[in-house]
Amino acid sequence: MALGFVRPARPEDAAEIARIQLSTWRTAYRRMFPPHVLDNLDEGYLARGWTEAITAPPSARHRVLIAVEQSETSAHVVGFAASGPADEQALAPEEKPLPDDVAAVTDLLIEPRWGRRGHGSRLLAAAVDNWRDDGFHTAVAWVYEADEAMRKFLGSTGWEPDGAGRALDVDDLLVPQLRLHVAINADEPAAGA
Repeated sequence: MALGFVRPARPEDAAEIARIQLSTWRTAYRRMFPPHVLDNLDEGYLARGWTEAITAPPSARHRVLIAVEQSETSAHVVGFAASGPADEQALAPEEKPLPDDVAAVTDLLIEPRWGRRGHGSRLLAAAVDNWRDDGFHTAVAWVYEADEAMRKFLGSTGWEPDGAGRALDVDDLLVPQLRLHVAINADEPAAGA
């Protein structure tokens, strides 16, 4: 494991979060999405969205965390996680709203060149600690069926499919997703810890 830590994102982190998001999507999802869709993503647009998520979240239970790898001479933002109360984006088609005690992961990304160094586990553990503090008892996350790395990572920390599925329409290409869930128990170590 690399030396690193997790902290809440600050407004000045938004551009780096956008860069990591874009780099990761273009690497990890290049076989899932049409190339022109990934090529046309705008880093500035993503950064503006992250600035808003950090400075004006919809609620106090919405959080953006970043993972930092540090050495004796430098520190690098290497990944991020975003979550909040489960809303309509967490639902399967025609599903009724989820209870107020369900958290939803909207993003959990580690830039590929920094992968397999413990950063994802640290981010997930910090998120679980926040969820407990915020009164959540369950968490859900949508993953692409073809994203074996994310499915394996979350599965290794106790996340399991809950039976919900959907397909995102990406420029007339349907990309299947499945929803994973995990119980958050106050008396157990954080998932991913």
